[in-house]
Formats: sequence, structure tokens, C-alpha cells
Amino acid sequence: MPEALVALESALLTHGLPYPPNLETALALERAVRAEGATPKTVGLVDGAVRVGLTEEEMARLAQGGAEKASLWNLAALVAKGKSAGTTVAATVHLAHRHGIPVFATGGIGGVHPEPFDESADLFALSRTPILVVASGPKAILDLEATLERLETLGVSVVGYRTDRLPAFCSPDSPYPLPARVETPLEAALLFQKARALGLGAVLLLNPVSQGLPYGEVARWVEEANRMAAREGVRGKALTPYLLRRLSELSGGETDRVNRRLLEENARLAARVSLALMGLE
Repeated sequence: MPEALVALESALLTHGLPYPPNLETALALERAVRAEGATPKTVGLVDGAVRVGLTEEEMARLAQGGAEKASLWNLAALVAKGKSAGTTVAATVHLAHRHGIPVFATGGIGGVHPEPFDESADLFALSRTPILVVASGPKAILDLEATLERLETLGVSVVGYRTDRLPAFCSPDSPYPLPARVETPLEAALLFQKARALGLGAVLLLNPVSQGLPYGEVARWVEEANRMAAREGVRGKALTPYLLRRLSELSGGETDRVNRRLLEENARLAARVSLALMGLE
């Protein structure tokens, strides 16, 4: 009998949270998907092999440290070298689609950074891959306006779930309007069907967190974290993890708590959309 499948990323295990909260959160996401009647498939690399449906033992191994982070640019090299890695949004989208999984749940997508030429591979992956991605908006440290513009340029179908405003990860809204919205998982599934029939890329279904933090407050923390990074000379690939750590400190751990909440809510919504999609097909 066909299953309603939901892909989950594993960069959360390897780079998103410390051990053991990373493993506890990843397992909670799988339980949330199952509670809605769907089947979770956490994606990752284990000794160079692509795993679409990690076992609990494999998840524990990735969570305990030493694994790489797999995006599109280094995915082939990591496989060729027999490496273990957590998959980012970009890599998970690509691998999930190749394995026939139509729906993927994550926390926040990557996007356009304030630094020139620093853009996430997530945007390109979304533009070319016909998959429905449930997220709570771009990560809070990004240039939200520029990210929304880039999604439009790349032709990604951006849709609010019961919202007309761009969710800003830890904040349920922002000043930026969205071009479309749906009210139910079935409406989301129908829209995704139309996007696939038209030969379009991803549908980005933006789900605002139920209990988040005020947008203005988070924006002030991001500004302060960026000033701290500039003073300490933190740049390049070290900047994102640095900023996320500083946000956690400045918020007294609130950003971490909200992050875990939105991850579970997105997993549940993704499961409902996957079930609705299966019913249509």
C-alpha cells in the first residue's frame, strides 16, 4: 500500500544543535510525522552511501560529531570519499526528489546574506526541484527582503499557510507581503499538483510558528550579533554558526526553544500535506 512520505534533513543532527538535544529533536520530528499518519524519511550520508530513511543508530552516529555538512556543491565529493554527512536543505531537496518523496519539512531555508555574493544553494535547489517544502521562512540572520526577491526571480512558488506575511523563522510575521496563501493542507496539495503540471520548481509553503518572538526584537538581536562578529573578525562559513550562537545567548535561549517548536509544527503540517497529496493521486 502506498505511503505518505515526508523527507527530513540531517544537518540538524550534525550542525544544527549540540548533542544530545540534536538527536532528541530529530527523533521527535520523526514521531511527529508518524503521529499524523505519514512516514518520515530522514536523509543523510553514512560512509559515502546516501540514506533516505536513516535508522536510529545511524542518526545517533551522525549526532555525536565528526560528520561533514553536505550541500549540492560538495555532495559528489563526499560520496566519492566515503564520508558521513548531514544534508542541508539543498541536498535534502535534491535527494528526496530523486527518491520519489514529494514533501519535505525543515525549519528555515537559507537565502541571501547581507555580505555581497553570499547566497545559499537552497535557493537554486528550490528553483529547479519539483517538491513541496514546509518551512517557517528564511533564517533570521538573512536579508529577508533580498531573499524574497531572489525567490521571485528564480520562479519559486512562495505560499503562506494561513498568513499573508513572510514568516521570519523565530517570528511569525515580518513587514514583507506574500503573493499567495492557502488555508488547508488539501489546498496546499492542490497547488503543488498544479505547479508540477506546469513544470515549475518547488512550492515553498511558509508556516508561521504558533508561539514566536517579536520581529523587531529579533532584528535588534541580529544587528547586535553582526556588530559582535565584525569586531571579532568572523566571516565566511564561520559567520552563520557564530550568529546563531550569539542569537541564542542574546535571547536567553529563546531562539533555540522557538526553533524546536517550529520544527515540530512544520513536520506535522508536512505530514498532513503529504496525506492530502496521496489522497488526490
